[in-house]
Amino acid sequence: MITPSADFFAEPHIDGLIGYGKVFHQAGISWTLSSYASEAANFGMFIGSYENMQKLALRIRQAAIDLGVKRIVFGECGHAWRVAYSFLNTLAGPFDFLDPNYPVPQHICEVTHGLIKEGKLTLDPSLNDDMVVTYHDSCNVARASRMGDTPGGQFEIPRDIIKAVCNNYVDMPSYSIKEGTYCCGGGGGLLTDDLIELRVKGAMPRMEALKNVVDEYGVTHMAAICAICKSQFSKVFPYYDFTMDQIISLHQLVSNAIVLTPENATEDNDGDDTDDENQAEAA
Repeated sequence: MITPSADFFAEPHIDGLIGYGKVFHQAGISWTLSSYASEAANFGMFIGSYENMQKLALRIRQAAIDLGVKRIVFGECGHAWRVAYSFLNTLAGPFDFLDPNYPVPQHICEVTHGLIKEGKLTLDPSLNDDMVVTYHDSCNVARASRMGDTPGGQFEIPRDIIKAVCNNYVDMPSYSIKEGTYCCGGGGGLLTDDLIELRVKGAMPRMEALKNVVDEYGVTHMAAICAICKSQFSKVFPYYDFTMDQIISLHQLVSNAIVLTPENATEDNDGDDTDDENQAEAA
C-alpha cells in the first residue's frame, strides 16, 4: 500500500486510511506499508524534473521487490495516481514480478469497487444516513489519468462506491463535475498558508457549485480522493461558511459503512472464534 503522507497525520485523511485497512481486513487481503517508500506523492512532477520523478518512482519498485509483494495499491492522492497511471511503468517498470492478475499498480478505489461487485464486503449504507453526500472530481484523476478498464472509470468508480455505502448521494451541477470539474484551488504547489488569499479565490467556483446542492438538496458533506483537495477544502471551507469537517475522504464513508464480523477475520487467522472476534473489534 503506497499512500500520501497526509493519510498518516492529517484529517480527514487518516479516516480514509482506516477505511483502506477495514477493506483489506474484511476481504482477507494480506497487506503492508513500506517505511522506505512511505510517500505516494511524487514531488519531482511538481518541479518538472524527470530525473527526480524517476528516482522517487524507483523507491516504490524497490520497496515492492524487497517486501515480496504481489500487488501495488495507491491511496487517495490525485497527482500520485497521475504518476502511477500515466508514468510509473516507464519510470520504474516493468512490474513483471507482480501477480499476473494485477500486473500494474491499482487505485484503492479500483480494489474496493471490485470487492463490492464480487460481494466480498458487508456494507450497511444506513450507517451514513446522517449525511447527504456529493463528490468532488479531483483534477489529476479526472483529466490526467483514468481508473478501471473502461473510459470514464475515473468518474464512475468513485461514485459507484459512494452509492454502495451511502443512501443519500447528489451530484453537483453537471457543468462542474467529471471532465468539466473545477480545481480545488490548492493544486499546482499553491497549498501553503502564504498563498491563502489566492487559494480562497481559486476555490470559489467549486464553493458556488457546492452551495447549489447544499441549498437545493440539503447536501451536508463533500467527498474527495485527493490529499491536496482534502487539505485545501478543510482550510478554505470556513471562508465560505462551511465547517472543516464537511470535507471527507471517500474511504471514510466506506469505513463508516463496512460491517466487520468474526467470519470476515477467519480467512487470515487460525479459526479461533474468540481471537477472530477480538481482532475484528480492534480493527
